[in-house]
Amino acid sequence: MPRDWDQHYSNAANLELLPAPLLVEAAGLLPPGRALDIASGPGRNALYLASLGWKVTAVDSSPVAISILRRRAVGLAVDVRRANLEAGEFQILPEAYDLICDFFYLQRRLFPHIREGVRLGGVFAAAIHLVDDTPGLRPRNPAYLMQPGELRAEFAAWKILYYSEGAEPDRTRRVARILARRA
Repeated sequence: MPRDWDQHYSNAANLELLPAPLLVEAAGLLPPGRALDIASGPGRNALYLASLGWKVTAVDSSPVAISILRRRAVGLAVDVRRANLEAGEFQILPEAYDLICDFFYLQRRLFPHIREGVRLGGVFAAAIHLVDDTPGLRPRNPAYLMQPGELRAEFAAWKILYYSEGAEPDRTRRVARILARRA
């Protein structure tokens, strides 16, 4: 059964407020420009980037997450969009962003658009759950889990600045992490 994201974000205990460490590293590689935060949730990464001077587009399908993000983004350059990515309600325009980030959301059909959406010299930062047969983990739909090496292969033509697979703090499932520059 899919997670009810509105219910999830309605519980303040579920809100992650600190930006992903990998995103902090990615933001340090480029001067502030245009960024896209895919499946932003309540905006921990979008708000961080905007606080550094980035012009950020944050996209999520949860009305609750979008409402929280709009309240928290007052005075910051965040274009908040409610859109169902799986239904194609948001289009990533070619060469529109200096940085695209995707933390814990997988829709394989987006990868070609992500690659085209990052400008030359721009960066993609992501962390996505992996298939994991650790005993005791609850089953997950394999459509939302990457195979080992799959994320790296999606960006094989790019300069891989960082790649790892393994445990992530505060996550029960293994994660693939990537920082890649479009060359």
